[in-house]
Amino acid sequence: MMSGKKIGTILSLLFIYPAGQGISADTALETATFAGGCFWCIESSFEELEGVKEVVSGYTGGVKENPTYEEVCSGNTGHAEAVRIRFDPSVITYSELLDLFWKQIDPTDKNGQFVDRGSQYSTAIFYHGQEQKRLAEESKKRLEAARRFDRPVVTEIVEASAFYPAEDYHQNYCRLNPVRYRLYRSNSGRDRFLEGAWNTAADRGKHGEKGRTSMKPSQEELKKRLTPLQYEVTQNEGTERPFANEYWDNKRQGIYVDVVSGEVLFSSLDKYDSGTGWPSFIRPLEPGNIVERDDNSLFMKRTEVRSRNADSHLGHVFVDGPEPTGLRYCMNSAAMRFIPVEDMEHEGYGEYLNLFK
Repeated sequence: MMSGKKIGTILSLLFIYPAGQGISADTALETATFAGGCFWCIESSFEELEGVKEVVSGYTGGVKENPTYEEVCSGNTGHAEAVRIRFDPSVITYSELLDLFWKQIDPTDKNGQFVDRGSQYSTAIFYHGQEQKRLAEESKKRLEAARRFDRPVVTEIVEASAFYPAEDYHQNYCRLNPVRYRLYRSNSGRDRFLEGAWNTAADRGKHGEKGRTSMKPSQEELKKRLTPLQYEVTQNEGTERPFANEYWDNKRQGIYVDVVSGEVLFSSLDKYDSGTGWPSFIRPLEPGNIVERDDNSLFMKRTEVRSRNADSHLGHVFVDGPEPTGLRYCMNSAAMRFIPVEDMEHEGYGEYLNLFK
C-alpha cells in the first residue's frame, strides 16, 4: 500500500506539471504548450486534430502558484492564458502543431490579442526540451522570412515552466457553451484578422480554382498521371539525381507548384544556386502550403518538406542557406511543375504576377 505522503504527491502532480514533464499512461505522448490570447479559442483549434489526445486550458509563465482566473486577469501574476497539448508524435508532429499555432494568432501584437488586452493575453511558445526550442525558432524564422505581416513577429519562445490548469468551467468551453463561445469569438476580431492574414489566393485555390485541387487522387490515378520518377519522389519519398533533373539550373521567372495538386510552393525570386544540383529556395512563396516533418531515416536527423493538400514529398529544408533566411529548401524537380510568368494568367495564377513587376 502507498503511504499518505506518496498519494498526496501523486495527486499534486495531476495538477502541476513542471517544465517538460507530464503524467500520462502512454509514455510515448509528448507535450506542447502555447499561449495565444484567449485559451478558449486556442483550445478549440487543437482538440479535434488526429493525434492530439488532450488539450487543457490553463496558466503558465508567471510566478504565482495556483492562480485563479481573476488573479491572472489582473495582469499581476506574470502568467498568460495558455493551452497544454498532449499529442502522439507518430501521428502528428510538433512542427505541424507549430504551423497551426501561427495561424490562430496575431504574432505581431505584444500587448494582447484582438479584443483581449494585457500581458495575460500575450503570445508565446513554451518549449519542452531543446529539440522543441530548435523547431520553434526555425518556424518563427520562416514566418518572418515569408513577410506576411507588416510588423515584426514578437511572439516569444521561452522554456516551459509550471502549468496550472484553469477552473473547470474554462475547460472545453466551446463545446459546453457553444452559443456564448460563438458570440465571443465573432466579436473578438480574431477570425477577421485570420481571414485577412491567411486566406490568400492560394488558400482559396484549395476549394477548386483553376489549376488546383484539394482532393488527392487515388494511387491508381497517380500512377497514370505521373511519370515513374514523379511517382517515386512524391509518393515514396524518393530522391532524383543531382544535376540531372529538370529545374536545378532553371533561371526563368515564374512559380513552382505541386505536380499533383497545383498548390503554390515557391517562386523563382527566392531561388538560388546552392551548388547541390537540386533546385533550392530561401523561402516558400506560400508557407501555408508547406508541412515540415522530422525525418530520421538514413541514420541522420533531417526536416522533410511536404505539400499540405496533396501530401507530396517535396524534399528537405536545411539551415545552411544564405541570408536573409539562412534556410535552404532543397527540392526535387520531379515533385514540382514550373509555370513561367507568361503562362501564369492562363494557368489561373494571375494573382502572383505582381511579384514580377
